[in-house]
Amino acid sequence: MKILKIDHLGIAVNSIDEGKSFWSDILGLNFEGAETVAEQKVTTAFFPVGESEVELLESTAPDGPVAKYIEKKGQGIQHVAFRVENIEDALAELKEKGIALIDQQPRIGAGGAKIAFLHPKATKGVLVELCQRD
Repeated sequence: MKILKIDHLGIAVNSIDEGKSFWSDILGLNFEGAETVAEQKVTTAFFPVGESEVELLESTAPDGPVAKYIEKKGQGIQHVAFRVENIEDALAELKEKGIALIDQQPRIGAGGAKIAFLHPKATKGVLVELCQRD
């Protein structure tokens, strides 16, 4: 598996509009726009930082994963995403090493990226996302 870089940090927020005021107005990061990913019950907003990004995540449904996360842990960093060269190979290698996967196969995430999550039980409590952008 070849990890290329930290792609983004996912931050769970109650409101992207409220979150935007800090990340854009206070820190001066450029807001790249928002996108709703209906399958994941989330609206995302990206703020580039060098070669990586900050991704704000707002749930679109009370039973969505981001809403559940906020209910348990409050707003804050929800996941770290690593960009990989080949997500299918990365998942196969991790599975072979006995790492529990939330996603056995990649799915399409924000911006059309192929994404897959590793189970936090396998990563000492950190939700890790792998992503591949072509």
